[in-house]
Amino acid sequence: MTTSPTEERSSVKDAQLETADDKPKMVPLEISEGAAGSIDSYSTQVHYRLYKRRFVGGAALCLLNCIGGMNWLWFSAISLDTANAFNLSVTKVNWLSNVVNVVYLPVSFLLPWIIRKFGLRRSCVLAALILVLASWLRVAGTAHSLGPKSAYALLFIGQLLAGLSQPFYQVLAPKYSETWFGLQGRVTATMLISLMNPVGGALAQLLAPAVGSPRTSVLVIGIISTVVAPVALFLGDRPPTPPKTLRSALGLAYPEEKDRAMTLQERIDFGIMTWGFGVLVAIISAFTILVAQVYAPYGYNSDASGFLGAAVFIAGLVGAIITAPLFDRVFTHHLARTLHVVIPIIGAAWLGLAWAVKAHGLVPSYVLLAIAGFGSFMLLPVALELACEVTRNAEFSSAILWFTANALTVFFVLISDDLRASATANPPLNLNKQLILQGAFAISLAPLVIFIKGKQVRREQDERERLRDTGRAANGDATSPA
Repeated sequence: MTTSPTEERSSVKDAQLETADDKPKMVPLEISEGAAGSIDSYSTQVHYRLYKRRFVGGAALCLLNCIGGMNWLWFSAISLDTANAFNLSVTKVNWLSNVVNVVYLPVSFLLPWIIRKFGLRRSCVLAALILVLASWLRVAGTAHSLGPKSAYALLFIGQLLAGLSQPFYQVLAPKYSETWFGLQGRVTATMLISLMNPVGGALAQLLAPAVGSPRTSVLVIGIISTVVAPVALFLGDRPPTPPKTLRSALGLAYPEEKDRAMTLQERIDFGIMTWGFGVLVAIISAFTILVAQVYAPYGYNSDASGFLGAAVFIAGLVGAIITAPLFDRVFTHHLARTLHVVIPIIGAAWLGLAWAVKAHGLVPSYVLLAIAGFGSFMLLPVALELACEVTRNAEFSSAILWFTANALTVFFVLISDDLRASATANPPLNLNKQLILQGAFAISLAPLVIFIKGKQVRREQDERERLRDTGRAANGDATSPA
């Protein structure tokens, strides 16, 4: 007796998504006797679908990541003005940015467990509430009746709480794009979400000096954070129907990958990518934290420093917007080659900045910062995507990369006090040695990246599975009765 396609489909039970109250829930697969005993028998029946609501959630995550970046770097361009307004040392003001990086370290390791335990939406709503609390603690610290120690304590605690919320939005970029977007939109989605944090940093560089005194600027960022925080409610945990192969959507291994650990080459790739990502992100972060102190000895005010810090992010945003769609559709399988070519250029730009700062005028600085920003931000989603490929774990790889970046940022900022020139130097208190150190770290990556192979096993398997499923579906349609 011949079994119809409809009868075959009915043998796979309870493998469906419940969408009651528009809150999708995955019901465990149960394969009955007589059906093929693997997920392949079900995957031929899955309708892969992309939902427009992914853009709403993506936009919400972008806004939250942006506001996190603004809170982090709000004091960097006005560090000298803040020190004068609150009667603090410059080192203490630096710690208002640095504490965000420090608290980031333990939170980034806990984040994969938090997301699995509470889900993406509830975790981000909690982070948004913490950010609002942090904002108004800082505002309380601006009261004129407080002494320097009391004011600084409230500012510091506020920044510490802001640091608790930031990792949620930054680390989740690859996970969100993997969950909601298809193969041809994954890199672009990761790029847009990831880059909104540095975009927020750029806005902080521009707005903080422009809105008035440091006390007024703290109130402004508090209001902005409070207005943006409710968008966390628009995030969704997962789509009702997966956007790509069922295995990828559920995080299941392919038969040929089952129980397969990372190869030696994949471990080498991930190690080099972790170090390179950490170094390049930390250099940009440390530079933007210290930018006012880098250029003040040469006679430039907070406004000029803010524009220089923003130049890195604006050039980077332009570079990422131009290149991310190309990586999704044209250079999909050439991510590692991109690292080989671009990283030496970035290293040379950062090393050259040590001499450009001393040159007459700001044009050399703008040119080199634009090159460094364009290249670095272009590679940011590439590194995050490749790390997912070699580890096959989006949350873990992203958490490790951002952990390394923040740890190195703390190192660069702390060592700046030891590398600062004396008051009798020419010019006094310059940070030229700091720029040389950062440039040396950047250029040292050039020989390392040659050893990255970056085989994209996960993407190749997804593409093969999709083609296989499409062929099976077509054959099923051709043989089904009219």
